[in-house]
Amino acid sequence: MSTATLEAPRTTSGPAPAQQRTRKPFPLVRHSAALTKRSLIKTWRTPEALIDVTLQPVIFLAIFTYIFGGAVSGDTHSYLQFLLPGVLGQTIALGAIAIGVNLNTDMEKGIFDRFKSLPIPRIAPLMGAVLGDVVRYVIVAVVTLAAGYAMGFRIGGSVLATVAGCLLAVLFALCLSWVSVWVGMLVRTSGAVQGVMFLLIMPLTFGSNVFVQTQTLPSWMQGFVNVNPLTHLVDSMRGLFLGTPVGNHVWWTLAWCVGLVAVFMPLALRAYRRKV
Repeated sequence: MSTATLEAPRTTSGPAPAQQRTRKPFPLVRHSAALTKRSLIKTWRTPEALIDVTLQPVIFLAIFTYIFGGAVSGDTHSYLQFLLPGVLGQTIALGAIAIGVNLNTDMEKGIFDRFKSLPIPRIAPLMGAVLGDVVRYVIVAVVTLAAGYAMGFRIGGSVLATVAGCLLAVLFALCLSWVSVWVGMLVRTSGAVQGVMFLLIMPLTFGSNVFVQTQTLPSWMQGFVNVNPLTHLVDSMRGLFLGTPVGNHVWWTLAWCVGLVAVFMPLALRAYRRKV
């Protein structure tokens, strides 16, 4: 028997089936979209979590309009025209607190340990959570405008300008959410996230022109109010909603959006990597 017949036959089979699979493009986009869907399903199944974006703006509008309207503007109608964009800006900023609380709660439950074991980009769970909150911010805008219209608020600008104002508010809230995500990755409990974020958001809301004109505030406070990002957002919405001059407030708001993402997204990702 020749040695050729004793040699084992050489296999010419290709790579394993797992290796033959073609990698799909844009993994970050695909995985972030899948986790965004998870966040939306979670919101749909827990509608009580939407109280802060449904009842809260209505309560704020009613309280400040009918209690302080006469004292501030002389009548409730004119104050409502001034107040509604401010309440929308305040509520949408406060709504950004929830994402940090929810992410911290998920980490306590060990959900992010499962994400860590999956072949997905590290930032995908954070991106999915932030994008999933779009629904909350859209609800805030719709509820606030609907309640304001029932109370007597009237849009002075065009419909397109009003939609642009709402989209600007949603964009600002998405960018501000990265601050809440960062805090959620740093502190130990969800209650601590809420406490820290309230300490950060409340000076922005009350140290602005949400409730009163900037000129009526003390001179030492006006410097902070003029650079407050919430002031620029509210002035942008007032101009777009009421058809008054907007000035450069839109550009300042967009600049703040870029700055918030540029600073706090890397910080949140760094804190997330350290924690998981």
